[in-house]
Amino acid sequence: MSESPFDILILGGGPGGYATALYARNFGLSVALVEEERPGGTCLLRGCIPAKQWLQVAEVFSTVKNADAFGVLTSEPELDWSAALARKDRVVNQLVTGLSGLLRKRGVEVVPGRGRLSGPGRIVVEGGGTLEGRTVVVATGSHARTIPGWEIDGERIVTSDHAVDWSSRPDRVAIIGGGVIGCEFASLLVDLGAEVSVFELEKQLIPGGDADASRQLQRQLGRRGVKFYLKTGVGPAEVTDRGVKVSFRDKVLEADVALVAVGRGPNTDGIGLETVRAEVEQGYIKVDPVTMETAEPGVYAVGDIVAGTPQLAHAAFAEGIAVATYIATGEPAPVDYRAIPRVTYTHPEVAEVGISAADAQAMGMEVQVTKHPFGGVGRALIIGQSQGMVKVVAEKDGPLVGAAVVGPQAGEMIHELMFAVGWEALPEEAATFIHAHPTLSEAVGETLLSATGRSLH
Repeated sequence: MSESPFDILILGGGPGGYATALYARNFGLSVALVEEERPGGTCLLRGCIPAKQWLQVAEVFSTVKNADAFGVLTSEPELDWSAALARKDRVVNQLVTGLSGLLRKRGVEVVPGRGRLSGPGRIVVEGGGTLEGRTVVVATGSHARTIPGWEIDGERIVTSDHAVDWSSRPDRVAIIGGGVIGCEFASLLVDLGAEVSVFELEKQLIPGGDADASRQLQRQLGRRGVKFYLKTGVGPAEVTDRGVKVSFRDKVLEADVALVAVGRGPNTDGIGLETVRAEVEQGYIKVDPVTMETAEPGVYAVGDIVAGTPQLAHAAFAEGIAVATYIATGEPAPVDYRAIPRVTYTHPEVAEVGISAADAQAMGMEVQVTKHPFGGVGRALIIGQSQGMVKVVAEKDGPLVGAAVVGPQAGEMIHELMFAVGWEALPEEAATFIHAHPTLSEAVGETLLSATGRSLH
């Protein structure tokens, strides 16, 4: 370990922490990263990567099961859950090993152990002494929340942390929360043959997202067998020898397991924030939105612990880049949150960028909304996934301010619209570019053409 103070001390090795570390090395800054687990954080170890691996298993299983629609005759597929779980572990381990090697190769000093702040420029590591640095970046991530009456036991009542490691598929699952995590697990579980019920307190799935996109997703998941109870609260859980009883609207639903997916809370308790002047609001750290610096000079925060920013791994990457750039150069490099894509990896996928029409109107904008369905897109018909739409929102006589895609590969397609929103392109400008035929992205081109008032198909 270096005896001289580091340029940057980082508390937490998730996406925000390791992105800060790696990008800071581009400027030749000395970096120490303190992490009590393996590098990668929730995203790599228990979140984004393992969940998406299970979603891929579900997609492959569903494709094989419905292969006869393409004239490919197969026997009824069977899922080897143990093999699928082992593949998830291999993917995670490969990425963790790669990240650890990259940090080592780039000269980041990774310090194992639980750390906490001990004043500006200092982190105390349990059993590992004290680190000193010119600056500190707090990147301790988040944890799965629960609600009163729903004590997480890891067996009958679980969070996504436990669900990615299920040793077998539960037959009946009650999902409490219809946000991104709840919808993703509903999608993969129903495709793998489970009975799934989703309870959501708000009036739509993915609260705060595009209403049309939410309805499309609900319709398609409903056709596959997911039962939805929107605008519905649940009473305290009753755990029995056989499972969990969920009470709602004077009714009771029995499930083998309940997955609580009501969002994530910041990991800021017990990390020593009281030793610095950082301001905390409901557990989240307030920062300067341009520099990511807290009220304590030289102490920064990135990722899920930051107040008012999206809890997304790629948002944390961007914040880490912004912090490293500012510390190294003194020049602000603020994150453009308007252009950060948001993807729900269900089947079909839902992707959004910018603001919705409802939010734009609430801000006083006069907007023009244009939609185009996948039903007439040749490539979508070829692959048998022609349900869904592309939707763009433009300020009247002005630039594109938001977009949503519901359908196959929406998470990939949204990036074209990310550029359009980020660069404040006019519909007339974005519509001049030609899309290859036949592709799914033609739906984007068709939507943009229609937004100019001169559609093609």
